[in-house]
Amino acid sequence: MTELIVVRHGETLWHKDNRYAGRSDVALTERGREQAAELAGWAEGADLAAVHCSTLSRAVITAEAVSGRTGLTPVVDARLLELDFGDCDGLTAAEMPADVRERFEADPVANHLPGGEHPEAAAKRFLDGLTAAVKEHDGRVLVVAHSTALRLALCEVLGIPLARYRRAFPVIANCRGARLRVRDGEFSLLSLNERLAA
Repeated sequence: MTELIVVRHGETLWHKDNRYAGRSDVALTERGREQAAELAGWAEGADLAAVHCSTLSRAVITAEAVSGRTGLTPVVDARLLELDFGDCDGLTAAEMPADVRERFEADPVANHLPGGEHPEAAAKRFLDGLTAAVKEHDGRVLVVAHSTALRLALCEVLGIPLARYRRAFPVIANCRGARLRVRDGEFSLLSLNERLAA
């Protein structure tokens, strides 16, 4: 059995304005670095077998804080990237074309953002990354990744329609996420948005 603790990276410079940050490489704020340090303090006593993270610097820096306290070298995996928001990357909801935003809010899968990755493909990609981590390690694995990709993956493994990801999981807090048990290939959700601090 493997336990996956899949968390969102620390706060970034785009959080204040609630900008959509997909593949843009946005820096952490000072608060984001503090959140990463708090996560690292928890990780030091968490008996982790491994740390995996996406290739974006906000996830890598968060994972490296954990590495500094645990000695575990992060496994960087592009499958753990955030959903690509295409033409709307870097925009706030108010800055998006009104018709695009309206269709997206009605069904964010059928009407995913123009030029972006299809959410079904993102869910599969992200789950492939999680499954690889499970196959590589026994015990407890920390995965530092992103909010939307995680929410899509949660819907997929829990049998929730992907189109409901924004309503079913409205918030994944920074340096918090989902604690998942994986046994015989089956995922179970143990907790969500749990505070991970020493």
